[in-house]
Amino acid sequence: MPTPIKIIVNVHKTADNKKIVAVCDNELIGKKFEEKNLQLDLASNFYRGEEKTEEEAIKIFHYAYIINFVGKRSVELALKQGIISGNNIIYIKKIPHAQAILA
Repeated sequence: MPTPIKIIVNVHKTADNKKIVAVCDNELIGKKFEEKNLQLDLASNFYRGEEKTEEEAIKIFHYAYIINFVGKRSVELALKQGIISGNNIIYIKKIPHAQAILA
């Protein structure tokens, strides 16, 4: 049986208790990517969270106000769940990134 794919998920709460979720492929944590005037700083505490399976992450998405996705697996999961569409994705040094506001 294959090992479940894990991604890093970090949940932040705003002052009014809304949840902002950072989702990142685990092998990208700790790295920094820059291209032109764009930057992904995956070494920041914003992205440092806990390893979750796709199923665990999806449950968290249901309670989120804003979700940031970084990395191929994380962005593909967002696409599969219908949270984002292809035109929401930008690439920084070939790393896909998308943001969704689920208000």
